[in-house]
Amino acid sequence: MQASEKAVAVTPSDTRPATTARFPLSNRQIWNMCAGLFGVQIVWGLHNVNTSRIFQALGVDIADLPILWIAAPIAGLLVQPIVGYLSDRTRSPLGRRRPYLIAGGLLSALALCIMPNAGTLWACSATLWLLTAAINIAMEPFRALVADRLPDDQRTKGFAVQVFFIGAGAVFASILPWLMAHRFGVNLAADGQALPPSVRAAFYVGAGCLLLAVLWTVVTTAEPEVVGFAASPEPERVAKAGGLGLLRSGALWALGGAGLTSFALGTGQEREIHLIAIIAIGFGLAQVAAAILRGRGAASLGMLEIVEDILHMPRLLKRLAIVQFFTWFGLFAMWIYTVPAVAARHFGSGDATSAAYNQGADWVGVLFAGYNGVAALAALVLPAVAARVGRRACHAVCLLLGALGLAGFAWVDDPVWLWLPSVAIGCAWAAILSIPYALLAGAVPARKAGVYMGIHNIFLVLPQLVAATILGPLVGNMLGGHAIHALTLAAVSLAIAALCMVFVPRE
Repeated sequence: MQASEKAVAVTPSDTRPATTARFPLSNRQIWNMCAGLFGVQIVWGLHNVNTSRIFQALGVDIADLPILWIAAPIAGLLVQPIVGYLSDRTRSPLGRRRPYLIAGGLLSALALCIMPNAGTLWACSATLWLLTAAINIAMEPFRALVADRLPDDQRTKGFAVQVFFIGAGAVFASILPWLMAHRFGVNLAADGQALPPSVRAAFYVGAGCLLLAVLWTVVTTAEPEVVGFAASPEPERVAKAGGLGLLRSGALWALGGAGLTSFALGTGQEREIHLIAIIAIGFGLAQVAAAILRGRGAASLGMLEIVEDILHMPRLLKRLAIVQFFTWFGLFAMWIYTVPAVAARHFGSGDATSAAYNQGADWVGVLFAGYNGVAALAALVLPAVAARVGRRACHAVCLLLGALGLAGFAWVDDPVWLWLPSVAIGCAWAAILSIPYALLAGAVPARKAGVYMGIHNIFLVLPQLVAATILGPLVGNMLGGHAIHALTLAAVSLAIAALCMVFVPRE
């Protein structure tokens, strides 16, 4: 830690954490701080490209894919707010964020080595839950680190550098199975197992690179010194003015969840709806418990303070949540259905064990590598563009480009030319991974940066839960089982997200 970065002292009566002042960091310090996301995105890259492939190789029908993908949004919904809350309060020789980087990285590497060897649907699903929970443990602290260390005028740059490493990691991960098969001579044909050796080798290489990247950030990045714990602000005000509202809101959420459960049981709806109902009931009961404790004069609620923070979100975060809903609904549809869509539409095969399907899946890996590569490069120019036209306008234009790119998968007949839609998607992806976080970092209390980054993630995973609930029956019944139509739906969703940026408060 530099001499200029000394902690500010606090008095015993000051419940706010004292952190170092945010001095501008050098380019080298910013790049070291963000380098670990190269490894984190290797995990997501392998997950996004290969999860549908793994499940279909185990005999899963295309209509059942969304419910199996639900592990990622559920893990994000539960893990990131909790890790944010805990890391805000963690005091250790390694700091607040780095212990979670190490733990998440180790668990993710273990899951990467297990998942491609799963021989049954149950084993594969269990490993996917472990993988998505573990990588969410590591991912949230990286966002909080930028908010901790950088002043406002460097935050767009900080999150843009994160996108560069995210893009580079995703390129590496997406193309790994193709490289293993076509450049390193690893067998492309399955050898009696669900996956070919080339895909299994890609997961092993990814696990090693993940550990190296995360450890690089841990070793090279010093965290600001923090004294004291972040207490909930003004508990007396919350108890008197907000307790009744919290109780009313909790009751409505719980009753709404119960009503949704009754409707699903009475009409024989898909099982995913029951999961959403359980989440609604749980959130409602948590609010009721918080209201009761506040009414009894409790100064601290523990992790129940998260529900208070959700209900007292900054206005910008509330408006941004709407944008994120439509954005991530479209992205979730893209990740689930691009492999089966391209395999069927452009390579003429829906059989996950056929050579044509695997050629299509590998080509999607290359395309995903392409859009992530574009995102990595676009991220380097985004700060200058956002500074010139504003973050809101920049984000809206990038989302429109993403909508055009997703629509292009249905318009383009020759698979070779699918790189054009991938470029447009890459521009959107660069903005999606940086601009909302830069907006958010300047709008939330510094002492709650971790928990609000986690709460923001809730609005990324809720649309994925909705997508997991409705996409299966929608594609299987209304869209005739044609995965390509799901990509058109994703395009419409991103276009709506772009329009919603108009309602996000100006900076």
